[in-house]
Amino acid sequence: MTISPPDRHPKRLATPHFDWRRPHHWLAYAAGSGLSPWAPGTAGTVAAIPLYLLVAPLPLVPYLALVVASFVIGVWACDKTARELGIDDPSPVVWDEVVGLLVTMIAAPPGWVWILVGFLLFRFFDIVKPWPIRVLDRDLRGGLGIMVDDVVAGLMAWGILQAGHWLIG
Repeated sequence: MTISPPDRHPKRLATPHFDWRRPHHWLAYAAGSGLSPWAPGTAGTVAAIPLYLLVAPLPLVPYLALVVASFVIGVWACDKTARELGIDDPSPVVWDEVVGLLVTMIAAPPGWVWILVGFLLFRFFDIVKPWPIRVLDRDLRGGLGIMVDDVVAGLMAWGILQAGHWLIG
């Protein structure tokens, strides 16, 4: 039996930091909202509301194009940031929550009540992670894995939000 010598260069735990000079940090941390010490995912979703209010008046096709572009850029930014931190899905990386809320709010009826309902539905699906969200969260890695489960959570929340609007009128 041999005993291995201690590692001379042990891996350091990744400490999330926000480097203002790195554009991928701006996105991945949603302008720093993901660095909240309490519920960073919820903080990131709250940070998405002003962005949603800014883009909500867009016609459907430009809104969808913005969501797709935000997803594609988010895959890159979240992947790069996660690699720098050495963590597969770091909790301060919350751009996925921003995009998830934007997905939830596609063609949403106007008004703060609908924003609140969309917010709560999205957070529910993002936290509970019912099938297939849990499978995607478990099996996909990197930036795509970080982003996809939240997009699917957003789609599930969107379906219920739209059904609720249809039922209420």
